[in-house]
Amino acid sequence: MTQDIDPNLLEPPSALQTHLGYRLCAWSKDFARLELPLEPFLMNRQGLPHGGIHATMLDTAMGFAGCYTGDPERQQMALTLSLTVNYLGQATGPRLIAEARRTGGGKSTYFAEGTVRDETGALIATGTGVFRYRRDRNP
Repeated sequence: MTQDIDPNLLEPPSALQTHLGYRLCAWSKDFARLELPLEPFLMNRQGLPHGGIHATMLDTAMGFAGCYTGDPERQQMALTLSLTVNYLGQATGPRLIAEARRTGGGKSTYFAEGTVRDETGALIATGTGVFRYRRDRNP
């Protein structure tokens, strides 16, 4: 697990990030990667990562992919307008890895796609999303 992100761009973790335990480990123009160690509290009653975890990782990675500015003084935020998740497999590795790419858009909205794989490389889920850029920095 390598970190491919300018440390000056790292933001304090959100409460959700702290609770779930994921980490932003790569972030550049139109790209983001998150990693999440699988813990017992993330599992559903079948002992598998809950589908909401995959959706959260995709939503978060795609959100970051479209909001890169490269400038810690110019933070960009976005809101999710639409999120589609396709569940394709079951995780067998101890860590989930979400990668996302901004695929298009304009001044006010953008489109992104992403994947979730486990540490073995198995494809677990894919997703697409539509996001709207925020004009202000307040949630």
